[in-house]
Amino acid sequence: MTDRPEEPRKRPPTDGLPKTEPLSPSQIRQNVAAKRMLRRLVQGENPPTAPLSIVDRLAGSPYANPMIQVGGVDTSARKTLDFALHLAETMFRYGAGALEVETSIIAVTAALGLKNIEVDITNQSVGINYAPKDQTPIALLRVVRSWTNNYAGLAKVHQLVTDIVAGGVGRDEAIRRLDEAITSPKPFPRWMVTVAFGVFAAAFVGVLGGGPVSSAIAFVVNIGVSLLARRLGRWRVPDFFTTATCSFVVTFMALLLWQFNLTTAPAIVVVGGILLLLPTGRLVSSVQDAINGFPVTAAGRFLSTVLTFGALVAGIAVAFVVGSMTGMQEIDVTETFAPAYDLWVLVILTALAVMAIGVTEQTAWKLLLPTAAVGVAGYLVLLGAGALGIGDRFSPALSAVVIGLLARVVALKMGAPQLVVAVPAALILLPGLTIFRSMYVLTIEESEILLGAGGMLNAGAIVLGAAGGIVLGDTLARPLTRSLASNERRRARRR
Repeated sequence: MTDRPEEPRKRPPTDGLPKTEPLSPSQIRQNVAAKRMLRRLVQGENPPTAPLSIVDRLAGSPYANPMIQVGGVDTSARKTLDFALHLAETMFRYGAGALEVETSIIAVTAALGLKNIEVDITNQSVGINYAPKDQTPIALLRVVRSWTNNYAGLAKVHQLVTDIVAGGVGRDEAIRRLDEAITSPKPFPRWMVTVAFGVFAAAFVGVLGGGPVSSAIAFVVNIGVSLLARRLGRWRVPDFFTTATCSFVVTFMALLLWQFNLTTAPAIVVVGGILLLLPTGRLVSSVQDAINGFPVTAAGRFLSTVLTFGALVAGIAVAFVVGSMTGMQEIDVTETFAPAYDLWVLVILTALAVMAIGVTEQTAWKLLLPTAAVGVAGYLVLLGAGALGIGDRFSPALSAVVIGLLARVVALKMGAPQLVVAVPAALILLPGLTIFRSMYVLTIEESEILLGAGGMLNAGAIVLGAAGGIVLGDTLARPLTRSLASNERRRARRR
């Protein structure tokens, strides 16, 4: 067999084909980016029908990426679930929103080693279903039947959840700390809360344009209303009738003093008296629940809020009817009030009013001054927006956005939830004077019933705008507070 010489390979003909030049580095990068974008459009990172992991609900909250404790999955799951339900019930009793309660339950159970849980929250109940694979599921339910003002306790619970998520607190220690937070006395005694009611009314009347005499009258009347509400609470009178009775007493006393020429601004006295009766915290929580996807809880809280507003309106209306039947002098509700003090005095009065609200809500001592600072900032924004001609409806909403944003930053810095700072700071935005004027027109001036109804709708729009602004401010502040949440958890690990 003879070897044949290897023939040279023939190149394909290139006649008639375009000649290609090598791609530049920039063109190569553009092609890679285009392919990556096309791949994302055609096929996402997760299948579009895949269920959302419950731990993903922690995204954007202070408890994102909880640290699983070294002990692994807890073999005594029932005890952990009981603790989580007790924690949730306590937070609801102290005024927390549904989203905060849900994220706290998820974070705590995940940090203590439990997976495969589901949380269901309604207006008055919290349910947890624990269904591990190849094991008997556990379903627990806890009903919340009472509420109380205790923002200091809510801040303690928030700090406890933060410490658990950071991995520095075990279950037994967490149970002990929760019991300690529940049984510890409130920061302020009852007499100080009663005095704070009067201080708020006096300061807020000064902000609205009332003089020293009107502030003094509001101080005395509100202390009497506070004592009356406490007595009715001991008699187990429903909150609706308690609120209606208090609003009647405030309005009738203002009309009586107006009849004897002891005050020149009865409308302002009434506003200072009914503003603390407004369900501000409940309204903010209901709007927050509705926006965050808890329609049942939001509907329940909205109904409770509407009933409270109805009680206020009923009390004011009855006082007007009684005053008209007894021949009392009618009030000029169209009267406007010029500022009675300089701007720096109004700022001090606003700060004093916000701190008084904090005392009535049982806020911790360390949070009073920061809350007052947030309230003053919101008040200055309200004045600035009014000076720019933004309008009576949009100005409170804009101020509420600023309050909600600053409240989240300050609250996380101080180790508390946003609601603890936002609600006292935003109470000055509520349109008490508009509610009073509209109710007077509806009750006394029957020929102007449409004007009164329009005023009530306007007041409702302002209230909802303020509540929505607080929630929006909290949402806008989340990207700015991620580092604060991580620093808080880092400090908890050191402890």
